[in-house]
Amino acid sequence: MLDLGSSFIASVARDPDALAIVDGELRLTYRQWYGKISALVASFDRIGLKPGDHVVTVLQNRWEAATLHWACQFAGLVITPINWRAKADELDFCIENAEACAVFYQDVSADAVRNSTRAAGLQRIAVGMNVDGDLAFADMVEGGAPDAQPRVGADAWSIMLYTSGTTSRPKGVPRHHRAERAAAIAHVAQNLYGRNERTLGVMPLYHTMGVRSLLAMSLIGGTFICLPRYDSRQALALIESEKISNLYLVPTLYHDLVHHEAFSATDVSSVRKLGFAGASMTDGLLKKLSEVFKPDLFVNHYGSSEIYTFTIDQNAPAKPGSAGKAGINQHIRVVRINARSIAELAAPGEEGEIIASLAGDEAFEGYWRRPEADAKALREGWYFTGDTGFIDSDGDLFVTGRVDDMIITGGENVSPVEIESCLSLHPAVSEVAVVGLADEKWGKIVAAFVKRNRSVSEAELEQFCRTSGLANFKRPRRYVFVDAIPKSPVGKLLRRLLVAGEYEAERLPPSDAA
Repeated sequence: MLDLGSSFIASVARDPDALAIVDGELRLTYRQWYGKISALVASFDRIGLKPGDHVVTVLQNRWEAATLHWACQFAGLVITPINWRAKADELDFCIENAEACAVFYQDVSADAVRNSTRAAGLQRIAVGMNVDGDLAFADMVEGGAPDAQPRVGADAWSIMLYTSGTTSRPKGVPRHHRAERAAAIAHVAQNLYGRNERTLGVMPLYHTMGVRSLLAMSLIGGTFICLPRYDSRQALALIESEKISNLYLVPTLYHDLVHHEAFSATDVSSVRKLGFAGASMTDGLLKKLSEVFKPDLFVNHYGSSEIYTFTIDQNAPAKPGSAGKAGINQHIRVVRINARSIAELAAPGEEGEIIASLAGDEAFEGYWRRPEADAKALREGWYFTGDTGFIDSDGDLFVTGRVDDMIITGGENVSPVEIESCLSLHPAVSEVAVVGLADEKWGKIVAAFVKRNRSVSEAELEQFCRTSGLANFKRPRRYVFVDAIPKSPVGKLLRRLLVAGEYEAERLPPSDAA
């Protein structure tokens, strides 16, 4: 297996004059980008960074972040990207945990770096600005340098992503070059990408989806078009002006895109391939996207930072809710909830915990210095995902939620995703999230938090669920109308905030004319 640096050199050789990256007015071919990457590698040497060192980045999706990612692959540095919204204490944790040697930051993360105790003792590199006492990224990529050559092999560490840490401290997920390259190749194959694809580079480069988009485009001579921070109007403008050919987004961003006022006036005909991951997509949104894009390919990708691909469904609208079958580098099983062995398989149609083989080329080998997390998630050569789901009679996987999100009401197990998909089909429902709220009699009751786009009553929604065939014990016992549903920076639904009462209640009910 090639290392990633060698892979990039091969792309330069194949397509030296192809457009590699776009960021506003900046446009670089593969040959030009290789020059910037090489200059940065030479600068790493000048400041004393060496193979195996961790460098923390706190950056948005700008060309400098993508260049830094590739330069680290050549230099053998372990790029450790974290959310640019991170607070100083979160930054301190990651710097200490990764034993980082340098931190790259920009204006939006400057306060966190300035207030970080740990960052004070590191090499600090300012991106897109000049800061007294810190190095300037612009200086590091200026001037000529010999073409960078790979300094590590496929078995070296490439990147360490951090899990979201919604219930505990984030866990580091270190991944080798070979696993990263295998995941990128799988992404190309499973999304049927061809040469000269053009993708919207908006999924964060601290998230596995963003990294995969970057690597996949670079392997096939494609173009990565940067959008530093998601904005629907800007995204639509780039789709039209740059003739984007594929989109790979979380469902929330698709929702915001197609419901934006500028969508109907935007030419999106260049987009022929849609892919989504990170969360389940409701039936309503699947239908809407199919109607407005009429894509040649519509992929539901189910995976994680730890193992990039679990399953793939290349025709998501044909079977709403289906995550399809195992990816080209994977085997999956569904075992009973709280199973002690991988042999305790759930029956067809029975909901259980989804597990994935660690033997696949895309898999990680364990968390960064978290033996207790390894003991919980890694067993008998399989990764216990913490996700719930079932396999239907066709052998397709349906992901129903998280083990921790399962609602047990009156002794019955209820999946939030099934109810959300049902309610999403009501024309007055813009977004919906379902959780279990504590109840003295039932243990928990099913509660639906609904963002409306027109007037609709609880009684009307109850009747809609009833006529849809949703079982009585699954129907919501409480409806809460909200102005916004809490989500993570990458669009994942934060159910725990709804349970805790941390949400924006609806201030003014919409009218039928809204």
